Amino acid sequence: VMSSSSSSVLETEIFQYIDVHQSDFIEELRKWVAVESDSVQPHLRKEVIQMMGLAADRLAALGATVNSVNLGSHQLPDGQDLPLPPVILGELRRDAHNPTVCFYGHVDVQPAKKEDGWKTDPYTLTEINGACLVVRNLYGRGATDNKGPVLAWINAVETFKALKLAMPVNFKFVIEGMEEAGSLGLEKLLEEQNQGFFSDVDYIVISDNLWLSNKKPALTYGSRGNACFFVECGDKDLHSGTFGGIIHEPMTDLMALLDSLVDTTGRIQIPGIYDSVAALTEEERKLYELIEFDLEEHKNNSGVKKFLYGTKEEILLHLWRYPSLSIHGIEGAFHEPGIKTVIPAKVIGKFSIRQVPHMDLSVVKQQVVEHLEGVFSKRNSPNKLKVSMPLGAKPWLADVNDPLYKAARRAIKRVFGEDPDFIRDGSTVPVARMFQTITQKSVIMLPIGAADDGEHSQNEKISRHNYIEGTKVFAAFFLEISKLH
Repeated sequence: VMSSSSSSVLETEIFQYIDVHQSDFIEELRKWVAVESDSVQPHLRKEVIQMMGLAADRLAALGATVNSVNLGSHQLPDGQDLPLPPVILGELRRDAHNPTVCFYGHVDVQPAKKEDGWKTDPYTLTEINGACLVVRNLYGRGATDNKGPVLAWINAVETFKALKLAMPVNFKFVIEGMEEAGSLGLEKLLEEQNQGFFSDVDYIVISDNLWLSNKKPALTYGSRGNACFFVECGDKDLHSGTFGGIIHEPMTDLMALLDSLVDTTGRIQIPGIYDSVAALTEEERKLYELIEFDLEEHKNNSGVKKFLYGTKEEILLHLWRYPSLSIHGIEGAFHEPGIKTVIPAKVIGKFSIRQVPHMDLSVVKQQVVEHLEGVFSKRNSPNKLKVSMPLGAKPWLADVNDPLYKAARRAIKRVFGEDPDFIRDGSTVPVARMFQTITQKSVIMLPIGAADDGEHSQNEKISRHNYIEGTKVFAAFFLEISKLH
């Protein structure tokens, strides 16, 4: 364990090296962004596999031992077999007395085409001045999700090596190429490696999300789960001129069912759905008061004119720690331009519930089924009702008082000069829950991208500032973790 004064001198030397070499780090990101590693579209699978090779080479250059684990193949809906990209398990060990930190990241990306509304070629990293001239943004698919953060972590490790400094911690890496397509094969691999690769891991770090604000750093300590439902009504297509007015129409039944789910204030109308939601504690309420969140900025980032709630606290509570229900679409209904006077035979409504800690998936499913069956029975319809839950992912929650979070908080304050916001994510982060459940280790989500980075969107970017200062945060974090032991 080093003293704070020697740690401070060391940090200054490390930060100077990162500043001096920032154009090298950006050049490396340019090479990674140039690979169209889109895991969603089958014809680009070769590029994903090529990207895994680049990442493996980059880790090997650090001196890490690299094991590219073959996961076999998966079958597409059309019956075609497609190879899965390997998962990289990397290891850089120096000292058995040091704590071991495992970093998870992914190097596959969402689809992107220039004609979809990108101002620049999505696979050519392009630096452009932001709205405020001091901000320079690096535009490109994967810049923030997740190639930029993965490289920032590697750059931070490389800085210690280049300066011939003793590594403050031992490093392990899990890098995959199927995150955007559901992390196929990852869970099985983690279970198989739990007694081996993960046995000496102390902490797991994920940097695959964003701050809540454009300017203020954040640490994420929770995410909601997601349960997807299909509700199916009906049997056979009929002509509205011949049968309209004399039958129970499946679409009308479905509309009534979907309409019964949520009221105009966004509150879910399914009895019992809120019963398991934990009561808000005073300590937690204080966390919400301290968070920097600009309603107007959030509206501008999302293009929304009005929210259901008028205060910061109410919006964040309903986004993070209360469940929500969204209706996504109807399969089987006529949706082409023009009109077709058919009574659709079988229609399937699709909706999902983002659940929060303490909500049990099997109980949620039962509550949904009972509610829909109750509404349906009152309609006296002869149509068939079928409710299914094809997908269920659980929520994740960490302890903000865990030493790992305190270490990250100190690292952020050292680099950015202010304490981070402690935030949750309203979406679902299956990988955080997966790592925590399987390995039973401390997991932290440490984002370096800003709220307006546009992950999954057109014109995705990371600012030069966040990429470089994020690299410094990771380096300072290594030193802070070493002080825990």
